[in-house]
Amino acid sequence: MRFGTFIPQGWRFDLVGIDPADHWRVMRELAQRADEGPWESLWVYDHFHTTPVPSEVATHEAWTLMAAFAAVTDRIRLGQMCTCMSYRNPAYLAKIAATVDIVSGGRAEMGIGGGWYEHEWRAYGYGFPPIGERLARLDEGVQIMRQAWTTGTATLDGKHYQVDGAIVRPLPLQEGGIPMWVAGGGEKVTLKIAAKYADYANWSSHPEEFSHKKAILEEHCAKIGRDVSEITLSANFNTVIGETEKNVDERLDLIEERLRPHLGDRTERVMGEYRSGRGLVGTPEQIVERLADLRERGLSYAIHYFPEHAYDRSGVELFEREVIPALA
Repeated sequence: MRFGTFIPQGWRFDLVGIDPADHWRVMRELAQRADEGPWESLWVYDHFHTTPVPSEVATHEAWTLMAAFAAVTDRIRLGQMCTCMSYRNPAYLAKIAATVDIVSGGRAEMGIGGGWYEHEWRAYGYGFPPIGERLARLDEGVQIMRQAWTTGTATLDGKHYQVDGAIVRPLPLQEGGIPMWVAGGGEKVTLKIAAKYADYANWSSHPEEFSHKKAILEEHCAKIGRDVSEITLSANFNTVIGETEKNVDERLDLIEERLRPHLGDRTERVMGEYRSGRGLVGTPEQIVERLADLRERGLSYAIHYFPEHAYDRSGVELFEREVIPALA
C-alpha cells in the first residue's frame, strides 16, 4: 500500500490559534518533514472558504501552495484532492500544473473533480450550475489538459469550454503528462470519466461503499475495453491514532476543544465522524486491521488527513512507525 498525507492549510480550521504570519512556516516545516519521511505524496484541498462553516479564518490557495512546496521539497509528490474544474479555465490550469511540474522536477499530481462547495462557488461569482453541467465541464476540461500536456497545445470547441491553439510550453517533465486523479464516486458520470481518463480514482473509504464503487468502475471500464487494473484505486482518511484507546479519546477531546469556538453546534457534526467509527480512528493495531481489509477490497493508495497535525506531530509519527511499515 502507498501512503500520502494532507498538509493543514486552514480549510478545516486546522491552523486556528497559529498567527497567520506563521502559517507558511508551519506548512513548510510539515511538508519538509513529510519529504524526509516514508510518505509518497503530500496533499492540500482546493477550497477558498472554511468548512463546514464559512468564516474569516485563513484558507490558503491550493495551487499557490503546490508551487511553494515544489520549491522547498526534493522527493515527495505534490497533489490536491481535488482541484475544482470550474474554478480555473482548464487551459490555464494545464499551464499552472505544467509549471509546478517543472519547478518540482516532475513531481506534480493532478487531482480533479466537479466541485461541490456551493457557498464558495457563489461567493466567488462562479454561480452554481447543476451537477450535470459541473461534470460535463470536468469531462471537457480533462480532455483539454490531456491534449495540452501531450502535444503542447490544446484546441476544443466544447459546450462549456472553447480553446483554440492554447500553447502550454514547456511540457510537464513527466512523460505522457501529469498523472490524473479523478475524484468522486458518482456512478453514472464521474466514474465513467475516471474509466476513460484516470490514472488514479479516489472515492469513499467506507468498506462497503468502496467495494460498490469499484464494481461500478469495473463495469464502465469493460464497456470501453479498458483494463481496470490500469487505474490505481485510492481513498482519503480522516485519521486519529493513539497508543491506547484512552489516548485516542484524549486526542479526540483536544480536537473538539479546538474546533468548538469556531464551529459551535456544527462541532458535533464534524466530531461525529471521528467518534462514530466512520473516520479512521484507533490504535495502530486497529488501524492496520481496517486498512488491510480495504487492501483486500482493492485499495492500494491511502491518503491521510490528521486534524492535529499542525499542533501535535506525535500521532503522525506513531502512524509512520507502526502503520506504514506493516502495510507498505
